[in-house]
Amino acid sequence: MIRVKLTSVLVDDQQKAKVFYTEKLGFALKRDIPFGNGASWLTVTAADEPDGTELLLEPVHGVAEAVTFQKALFAAGIPITAFGVDDIHAEYARLTLLGVEFRGSPTKPASGPTTVALNDTCGNYIQLFQIDEAN
Repeated sequence: MIRVKLTSVLVDDQQKAKVFYTEKLGFALKRDIPFGNGASWLTVTAADEPDGTELLLEPVHGVAEAVTFQKALFAAGIPITAFGVDDIHAEYARLTLLGVEFRGSPTKPASGPTTVALNDTCGNYIQLFQIDEAN
């Protein structure tokens, strides 16, 4: 059986990402293991699931293709990943009060989940989504 225990998101500044993902988004710091050149094996988890899937805040620098990929996604307005939330409107309000920049407000299409994208300040748009039981 294959299980997801780690996934990653490219970030242009690990220390800025650490602050944003923990202090704004509310993730809990799991690991911060230096591995040279100012970079770390830096992971966070959902605060209520400390043994759940780890999100690696992976430094984008050093690999030209990674920088190009990240910049292209951002320029096109395409989120690099998506995080599920229980109440998207409450999360949108909470994060707005913390100064998080959104691309619009939560929207519910005719079919599919309610979504909204935010700027993680580290070179990415992140999509938040809420799956309703009716979806």
